[in-house]
Amino acid sequence: MSVLVVDKPVGPTSFAVLRCVRRALMRATGGGQRPPKLGHGGTLDPMASGVLPVCVGEATKVIPFLLDADKEYLAVVRFGVETDTLDATGQVLRETPIGDLDAIRLQAALVNFRGEIEQVPPMFSALKHQGRPLYRYARAGQTIERAPRRVKVHELVLLSWEPPDRACLRVRCSKGTYIRSLAADLGRRLGVGAHLTELRRTASGPFALAQALSLDDIDACVNEGRALPFVSLRDSLAHLPAVTVGDALAVRLARGQRMGWDEIAPATVEHGPLCVLLPPGVLVAVVDRGAEGAVRILRVFNVG
Repeated sequence: MSVLVVDKPVGPTSFAVLRCVRRALMRATGGGQRPPKLGHGGTLDPMASGVLPVCVGEATKVIPFLLDADKEYLAVVRFGVETDTLDATGQVLRETPIGDLDAIRLQAALVNFRGEIEQVPPMFSALKHQGRPLYRYARAGQTIERAPRRVKVHELVLLSWEPPDRACLRVRCSKGTYIRSLAADLGRRLGVGAHLTELRRTASGPFALAQALSLDDIDACVNEGRALPFVSLRDSLAHLPAVTVGDALAVRLARGQRMGWDEIAPATVEHGPLCVLLPPGVLVAVVDRGAEGAVRILRVFNVG
């Protein structure tokens, strides 16, 4: 087993989706095996839906590289209303007349949020302060000072303006980007405030919504005895550069033996993460360039 791309519904947490997938996999194997090890490639809030890569067994080793991958979203933003959570699940803090806000003004404001920007993470988030998630402080009425973080918005497009106060945006961004914060910051830029009302992740790294299965689809596959459409380890890391090596180098990597970066990497690849493959595309390891030009092994995979 490797990666199953799930279309997470609105409502459950990402971990609740993992539990549903685990139960389905146990039914598929007749319940006679130990529950498989599972993890996901990037949390979605309960109010969000869309692409949630679920990594099974050996594929849990690719999770760090999925977390680092770019993401794409469809976001609906409502202007003129600010909430404490920056989304529709929170308490309304203030309402502001939106005046003559229209698509033209909104288009002009979007320019300020493309490329590298700074974001202050929301208080209602899982980021930790002194070992506790920020949302616990927020629920207790406490506000913790948060340093801004640099993120990159590769694409920010206004798909539609829905008078009097809503817009649908497409966002393609780097890891660590909070779309809730983007919506709130955009509202502040326009002087009317805003919050996120809908969020759907349409892509995560190499995974797209078109290949995602709903929880009902997964149950149907299992109940009908059909094979689930797992994505291979190699295809799960298709967003990373790759090099193919022979058996001898693969064995050295598997044993953790020291080797130089120039022994495995093409001259055009100065650093990793780099996927190392055996023909015909079997993932052996993910490596990076370490000190003094040596290969630093990030993950080794069982190819037996």
